[in-house]
Amino acid sequence: MPVALTYPGVYIQEIPSGSRSLSGVATSIAAIVGRFSRGPLNTPVRMFHIGDFDTHFGGVHTDSEASYAVSQFYLNGGGQAVGIRVGGGTNGSMTAESWSGATTLRFDAGRQFQNNPVEDPGNWNNHIRADVDYLTSDPTSLFNLTITEIRHVDGLELPVRNEIYRNVSMVETHPRYVVDVVNDDSMLVQLSLGGAGTAMPAATGFYSDVQDTTQYAGVADDNSLLVDLGTGAHDVFIDASIKPTTIAEAALMLQNAIRDTRAADPLWAQCQVVVRGSRMAIFSGRNSAEYRAGQVITIAESLVPQGDFGEFMRLINSATVQVQPNVQQYAMNTVAPAGHQTLATAGADEDITLLTDAERAAPLRGNRSLRTGLYALEDVDLFNILLIPEAADLGSADTFSVMSPALTYCEEQRAFLLIDPPANVNSVEEAHDWLDEVAGAGLRHRNTAAYYPRVQVPDPNNENRLRTIAPSGTIAGLYARKDTESGIWTAAAGITANLRNVMGFNQSLTNNEIGLLNPVGLNCLRNGGISGNIAWGARTLRGANELASEWTYIPVRRTALFIEESLFRGLQWAVFQPNDEPLWSEIRIAVGDFMQGLFRQGAFQGSSPEQAYRVKCDAETTTQADIDAGVVNLLVGFAGLKPAEFVVVSLQLMNNSNG
Repeated sequence: MPVALTYPGVYIQEIPSGSRSLSGVATSIAAIVGRFSRGPLNTPVRMFHIGDFDTHFGGVHTDSEASYAVSQFYLNGGGQAVGIRVGGGTNGSMTAESWSGATTLRFDAGRQFQNNPVEDPGNWNNHIRADVDYLTSDPTSLFNLTITEIRHVDGLELPVRNEIYRNVSMVETHPRYVVDVVNDDSMLVQLSLGGAGTAMPAATGFYSDVQDTTQYAGVADDNSLLVDLGTGAHDVFIDASIKPTTIAEAALMLQNAIRDTRAADPLWAQCQVVVRGSRMAIFSGRNSAEYRAGQVITIAESLVPQGDFGEFMRLINSATVQVQPNVQQYAMNTVAPAGHQTLATAGADEDITLLTDAERAAPLRGNRSLRTGLYALEDVDLFNILLIPEAADLGSADTFSVMSPALTYCEEQRAFLLIDPPANVNSVEEAHDWLDEVAGAGLRHRNTAAYYPRVQVPDPNNENRLRTIAPSGTIAGLYARKDTESGIWTAAAGITANLRNVMGFNQSLTNNEIGLLNPVGLNCLRNGGISGNIAWGARTLRGANELASEWTYIPVRRTALFIEESLFRGLQWAVFQPNDEPLWSEIRIAVGDFMQGLFRQGAFQGSSPEQAYRVKCDAETTTQADIDAGVVNLLVGFAGLKPAEFVVVSLQLMNNSNG
């Protein structure tokens, strides 16, 4: 009934149709767990293209097997992925002081995840720089902070990423409180207070305090300065014909004099002298192999001129009164701290050569209660394919100590697990022995698959020489590409399943050798001649002939997982609804429409819906006892498309009779 009927007239009410739609979930989101050159530890990071991988995890790195897997995933057509960085290393940090010498801010490499700081250790920390200036709306209480990541190219330090935070404050109650502003947004550092109250950090650069512009006039002919930019002192001669009357003119005069002194040296030729309020700040050229972030510029008089400019230079060289030198930039590196930087802790990568296999396995496996290792995926809404390529480089026992819980977790999450063969498996016999170990560890499961042999790819870190890596990243990308091209129910195998960026394999397989491995559930990779390098198998590890499993084929199993996950998410609305025929009818209609949509796309066998799938939810599936227990039962069946592994051609010679 609508609202109470109080007056004669027409009342409108909307009646639910009882029709609900279900949407299919994504099918090829890959989760890659391993050691990367950078990235927050034990934190899921979503990536949508190779650029995200470079930004968040540092790209392909020689010591990271997982990084090659991610690269291959995207090169072979992968889309969305989730990276989990594990391991350790040293986290870089640096501190900044106020002009009075009290520590104000501490910078630690990292970022926030779910409002908690997460460390991001590694050598990359040593490329972090910070600049401070007071060019704000209120220079007495607000400052600008610039965080820069630099890259060394041919000995030069070039900026590759900048984060600029303007008009920030050291006052905790201020809406632009620097700790909150930076920690909420930065992908490079996390800040904490160093105990100096509300004192602002000292600005970067070499500062003069002279403010009386009358002191800039009357430069004598022989005025010169002895300037040291960190590579030795040199005389800088002042042009006496220039008569500065303002601090800006004096800054330009000094800048030109320094630049002209050594025009071929970027350290000098790119020197900047800029006005910061009523003072001058002097910066040496940073685009130079000799530039060091921690150095302090020193300026002294080689002569003792009698002009007013000489008096000006004496004033800015008076360390106790007029000179306030500071670091060129605050830096997280091994440069000796100088000026108002009191700490510079270098970041360092983890040295896995010092770890045992058990020590390497533990971070991959992680801890579920702490959500570390593979269990960091607890914070991920959905993933479909899990790969841990680094696990294959461990001893058998340690490999299976990682892959066994990974399989259990994939079964819970309705995901598919790719298991990589070890690097020392180089023959059919060794592959058979390895499969026996896999079976002994309980990994012959309907949600797992393995591919052999390992693939050879150009290594961008070694002049594109071939490097042999685990195949799982390549295969996950192939799955994603085939899902997009023809649907998850199509096998990612055959002459159309070419492996991109794969130059070869650590073993070339013949047809007879493939004939020994395919029946035992090990999918083969081979050279297909004109088709290039291709995948030539589509079986789960449960797909060995002797096991006679209904889940022999990967596309059938992945289709089932896709349907399960889609129904799990799409039927949440049914929870707590009255458990009777109206609910059952709504469920049948919604699920039936979903399955019919898949049938029209060619996902099932059969020429009619009755042959392809069935949906049943009624008094037969849900008895009164079920209703009393709060249970509604839905039965969904489908006829999965199975790949044609063997094409048999029967050829018969016909007798041609003219009679």
